[in-house]
Amino acid sequence: MTTFPRRLSLGQLPTPLHRLYRAEKRWGKGHRLWIKRDDLTGCLLTGNKVRKLEFIAAHAIDNGFDTLLTCGAVQSNHCRATAFVGAQLGLAVHLILAGPPDESNKGNFFLDKLSGAEISHYGKSEYKKNLNSILLEWQEHYAAKGSKALIIPTGGSDGLGIWGYIAAAQEISQDLKRENITESHVICATGSGGTQAGLSIGAEICDLPALIWGVNVSDNADYFIRKIKRDFNDLKSRSSGFDNIKLEARVLDGYVGEGYGKAGSIIYELISELASLEGIILDPVYTGKAFHGMIAEIAKGTFSEAKDIIFVHTGGIFGLFASNEGIRA
Repeated sequence: MTTFPRRLSLGQLPTPLHRLYRAEKRWGKGHRLWIKRDDLTGCLLTGNKVRKLEFIAAHAIDNGFDTLLTCGAVQSNHCRATAFVGAQLGLAVHLILAGPPDESNKGNFFLDKLSGAEISHYGKSEYKKNLNSILLEWQEHYAAKGSKALIIPTGGSDGLGIWGYIAAAQEISQDLKRENITESHVICATGSGGTQAGLSIGAEICDLPALIWGVNVSDNADYFIRKIKRDFNDLKSRSSGFDNIKLEARVLDGYVGEGYGKAGSIIYELISELASLEGIILDPVYTGKAFHGMIAEIAKGTFSEAKDIIFVHTGGIFGLFASNEGIRA
């Protein structure tokens, strides 16, 4: 029996598992398509990040931290979720964002400001090169003021945050039993690696009848295979009971497009089509690319050995509001 760290109840859990009848008729090629609605984990906390933050915030409170210090892109879903977790719990939040302020003042960046979070902007090259030292400098800054800041890595993806999706794997296990699904594939977007890592570890712990796949939306498959292994090693350094877990990271590469945060017309067309078919909204940075990767791999026959395919919808709707120029509405 796995002993979980303490967690806070922040998300609207469990999230539902829905059958995508019209989407499977359009793209399924004989597979049954399902969607795990982690876009429904809450309003301002919507998406996959709140599952991780339930464990991270509990750790912060239990260890006397009064400030949450984290980082991401200007339209980071993780930063927005962290900002509102802090507001709900009475913790200060400082966001380190890559790039200048979003002049459109839309989406996640607008909500970051509305939350009252402290925001610091760094040039993208400086951010990429010096992020660790930037975070440590700010942590020291707060210490000098008598505060204690917890550094939360990109996406909340480390040996603490991935507990969120180890727990989600338990939830999916119950979903599969309820729907009598005995063999399946589970697919998610991979942007920082934590969601896929947690699901992969949780699948082993729960003996989940599923193979876990990530569709990378940045970098490449090799990077995420290494990142998931690093997060797993971090988990093992913090917690016992994982020595017998054999972790295999499966990444569906080739769907990044022009780069992270850049979506072509095929992604925007897919977002529009799925919205009209199923009433479900994807975003152009994460879930749009992941869903596109999934249906492309279905067409290739990658998942031929299992009838049921489950797409984990990790949220991102606020990012769509900031980059919807490709949508023909």
